[in-house]
Amino acid sequence: MKVPFLDLGRAYSAHAAEFDACMQDVARSGAYVLGRNVAALEEATADYLGVPHAVACGSGTDALHLALAGLGIGPGDEVITTPFTFAATVEAIEYVGAQPVLVDIDADSYNIDANLMADAITSKTRGVIPVHLFGLPADMPIIMDIADRHGVFVIEDCAQCFGAAIDGQATGSFGHAGAFSFYPTKTMGCLGDGGLVSTTDANIDRRMRVLRNHGIGDKGEHAMLGFNSRLDELQAAVLRIKLAHIDAMNERRRQIAAHYNNVLSAAGAKTPTAADGTRHAYGYYTILVDDREALRMRLADAGVATALYYAKPLHKHEHFAKTCRFGTLPVAEEAASRCVSLPIFPEMSEDEVDYVASTTAALLS
Repeated sequence: MKVPFLDLGRAYSAHAAEFDACMQDVARSGAYVLGRNVAALEEATADYLGVPHAVACGSGTDALHLALAGLGIGPGDEVITTPFTFAATVEAIEYVGAQPVLVDIDADSYNIDANLMADAITSKTRGVIPVHLFGLPADMPIIMDIADRHGVFVIEDCAQCFGAAIDGQATGSFGHAGAFSFYPTKTMGCLGDGGLVSTTDANIDRRMRVLRNHGIGDKGEHAMLGFNSRLDELQAAVLRIKLAHIDAMNERRRQIAAHYNNVLSAAGAKTPTAADGTRHAYGYYTILVDDREALRMRLADAGVATALYYAKPLHKHEHFAKTCRFGTLPVAEEAASRCVSLPIFPEMSEDEVDYVASTTAALLS
C-alpha cells in the first residue's frame, strides 16, 4: 500500500461542488480583494473563536508580523519564544526590529516551558509567543498568569492548531492576539497563502487593519508605514466553506491519532499527549524514536511517507544562531534529533490508518 503524507487533492474533492461554486461566484463578482467574503470570513472566524475581532491577511507569517506591529513591539524590545518551531515565529520578531529570546520546551508537550519563559523575562521583555505546536495548545492559563504579572503581551502562534481548545476556550482567544496560518497543509488550509489575526482589543484591531493595507487610514491617507497583506476574495470564499467543516475534520484527526497512540505506544514510540480538558487539533502527528532515519527509510520502502517537523531547532540554523539570544536548550535538541511525523489527514481511509499504525509498530518492535 502507498500512503502519502498528505493528499490535498482528496481534501478538495471532499467538497469540490461547494468549492467550484464559490470560486465561480468570486470570479463573476468582479470584486477580488478585501470584499464581502473577507468580511464574512472575519466575522465567522471571530464568532468561532469567541473573540470580538479578526483581521484576515496574506499569510501566517504576516499574521505574526501584524500582531507584533499592532501591539507596537519594535527595536529595543525583547520577545520570548521557542526554538522548536517553524522559522516564521522568529522571523516576525526580527521584522519589527525586536530581539528574539529562545527558551527550552516541555519534554511532554514540545511547547514552550512556562517556567523557563518566566525566568527569561527582563525589563526589556515586551512580549512572548507561545506556539501551539503540532496542534496541541500550550499551557495558556499559566502563560497568561505569568504575562499578566509581568505586564507583557502574549501572541499565540496558532499556525498548526485551528480548532484546538482548552476547557472549551479556543486557542487564539487567550492572548492579546492569535496568529493563524491558512497555508494549504494546515488544519484549515486554503488554496494558497492566507492568514488571520484574532484579538479582543479594538485598538489593536484598528491598527492592524491599517497596517495590512499600506498604512491607509479612514481618510484615505497613509497614516503610518504599513505593508501589503490582504487576503484575496477567492481564498476567503474557500475558507468560509472549510470553517463549516473544521470540527468534523479535526474530530477525524483525533480518531486517527487515538488509533496511532494505542498501537505505537505499545511498540516503544513516544506518542503525543494531551492534558485533561485539552482538545488537540493534530495538525501533525509526531512521535519520538531512537533511530529516526532507519525508521523513515524502512517506512518509505513499505510505501508510507513521513516528514520531519523540525529536524533542527532554530538556534542551530546559520542565521538564527547569530540573531537570537539563547542559553542551553537540551530538550528541544533531543526532540529535534528524534522526531518524525506520520500521515494524518481527514480523508485517510481506515485501511491506510491501520497500515501506517501496524507497519510503524512492526518496524519499531
